[in-house]
Amino acid sequence: MTASPTATPGPTGPPGPSELSRSPVSPPLLSARGVRVSFPGRHGAGPARAVDGVDLAIRPGEIVALVGESGCGKTTLARALLGLVEPTAGHVSFDGRPLDYSGRSLKAYRRRVQLVLQDPSGSLNPRHTVYDAVAEGPRIHGYGGDERAAVAEALSRAGLRPPERFFLRYPHELSGGQRQRVVIAGALVLEPELLVADEPVASLDASVRGEILALLLRLRAELGLSALVVTHDLGLAWNIADRVAVMYLGRIVETGTVEQVLTAPRHPYTQALLSVLPEAPGDPVVLSGEPPDPTRVPGGCRFRTRCQLLLGGEADRAGVADACRTRDPEILDGGGREGEEGGRGTVGQVACHWAHAREAPGPSGPSVPPLRA
Repeated sequence: MTASPTATPGPTGPPGPSELSRSPVSPPLLSARGVRVSFPGRHGAGPARAVDGVDLAIRPGEIVALVGESGCGKTTLARALLGLVEPTAGHVSFDGRPLDYSGRSLKAYRRRVQLVLQDPSGSLNPRHTVYDAVAEGPRIHGYGGDERAAVAEALSRAGLRPPERFFLRYPHELSGGQRQRVVIAGALVLEPELLVADEPVASLDASVRGEILALLLRLRAELGLSALVVTHDLGLAWNIADRVAVMYLGRIVETGTVEQVLTAPRHPYTQALLSVLPEAPGDPVVLSGEPPDPTRVPGGCRFRTRCQLLLGGEADRAGVADACRTRDPEILDGGGREGEEGGRGTVGQVACHWAHAREAPGPSGPSVPPLRA
């Protein structure tokens, strides 16, 4: 299956992700290893496995898109990476050191890793001016420099120029795009190394989305910022990301460079997500039912209850139907281990028995033909 996602308007101006990609063997800036986050179940049910074993790495200057449908665990994983939720198991490391969940350490960590929320109207206090909204971070963290100059520089970097013109404005006096730029300025004022952006353009008009994406790319080019962009919009991932991680029911099921994952998807879930884009060839793949309850994750492959290949007999013909029903695919490393030679993080990975069987070498190539040309 081949598709060129175009659901989100593409940014113009700064170089694209492929032109700015960093060395595939550079040590991760932020990494998660075996992260699990569970919440107590209701009415006697077992724990809800919101994040159920995730490895993920983000390198300096790299933009990673975390993609999946609502409820798959994307935001919970992002909160765990930010230190807002302590993992039930596994660990998060930043700059080679495990995250310390003591108050002082978390405060220092959050100066280096900043969150950009989905809804700027909900992120900004309606009673605070733009100046106070951006200055809140430096005041909390005890910034010792010139506060006014720092706020002005952050607003200018976020594209609000001249910055002084916005100092005394309130959120209701700004457009949606301007409010999102204020939120981004509030993150930039602390000079972070990594941004975690949770659906950063979901609440904006289509005409403004490309401007915000172009801003994020420009910040990466000018400041060397890394970013984790949480989204359900594959078009956004295509336009901004170096690498994509596709998440389903608490686990990453496919990862690789944006070109690998979005032009030649290997997991049937990724194929289904891409099939509904306007320019995707063939008929859309309509998945049956809803994602399973995270308190009752099915045995075997967690996608098997909705998998179009298992339900349609393709997995039987490939000889992997029993494996799909009984064997849980391994956890993907999510971007390569530290110190690995050869840049394993650049190699696409998939947690799918059918994909592995299809790609297994044989006398005449893959054992199963591709779904579509």
